[in-house]
Amino acid sequence: MKALLCNEPGSLSLVMRPEPVRRDGEVLVRIRHVGICGTDFHIFAGKHPFLEYPRVMGHELSGTVEEAPAGSRLNKGDPVYIVPYLSCGHCQACRRGLTNACRNISVLGVHCDGGMAEYLSVPEQNVVPTGGIPLIDAAMIEFLAIGAHGVKRGGIAASDRVLVTGSGPIGMSAIIFAKARGAHVTVMDTREDRLAFAVDGLGADATIFADTGAEAEAARQTGDEWYDVVIDATGNAVPMQRGFNFLAHGARYVLLSVVRQDITFSDPEFHKREATLIASRNAQPDDFAEVVRQMEAGRVPTRALNTHQGRLDDGIRLFSEWSRPEAGVIKAILEV
Repeated sequence: MKALLCNEPGSLSLVMRPEPVRRDGEVLVRIRHVGICGTDFHIFAGKHPFLEYPRVMGHELSGTVEEAPAGSRLNKGDPVYIVPYLSCGHCQACRRGLTNACRNISVLGVHCDGGMAEYLSVPEQNVVPTGGIPLIDAAMIEFLAIGAHGVKRGGIAASDRVLVTGSGPIGMSAIIFAKARGAHVTVMDTREDRLAFAVDGLGADATIFADTGAEAEAARQTGDEWYDVVIDATGNAVPMQRGFNFLAHGARYVLLSVVRQDITFSDPEFHKREATLIASRNAQPDDFAEVVRQMEAGRVPTRALNTHQGRLDDGIRLFSEWSRPEAGVIKAILEV
């Protein structure tokens, strides 16, 4: 089978590999579409902290069942998406149902080879029927589930005033699912084009340009009351720390971003607000199901999000092109 291999930072090869052999309890999936996300671009750039090369990337995956175990709920040809988090099933987190926080988690395309290939064999519990969702849209379910999980972790309700900092794809997913819960959503970023898309394409209610006057503008917009929930999706330690400035009294601060540096904040300010700091990691099965429900309800603008498409055979060239900021990629999808 064909596979797109990242040999080392900046180096990709289209290689031939043996097709995977399905093991007991696994489903062999014929991969049809692969979404490319920031993690893949970080791997390509050599910036991912938890990776060994060479690696077949790809964790935003949809396809069709090629072979399933006897008695499986799945049949050959079924359209499916793949939950890329391979959990151990026996650690403390898994025993509590927190498979997204498994102590021994292995993420496809990061800790082990992923789906930028023609076939992939994965545990049956990680393979889910798409229902009526087109396969190309199903390749976006995983990144959208990240935002859905963060919104759930923040306990967002219709009465909340929410600030999403960072309007890349993960920030966009947070906007979509916060709006689906009826919240008033403000978006803060340094890119005017992304701020405009957040309003026109995603239904955000207000924007703030992330310059030195952002705090003053937020105070003006909220009547000096700030935000009930702040969700950080910047992937940068400096704005992550700055996000504490925007918390209302009793607010929740959800960190979708993860960085290698320490994050610090003023303890007196944090305490007087009785704020809550929340980490959000990966997603859980109900988050994936929520994405599918919102897609079926027409509340996810899939056509607007999927800005770039190409074929796996052209992946070497496309990856280099799409990794440039001027390419304007929101979500790029490879057809296998």
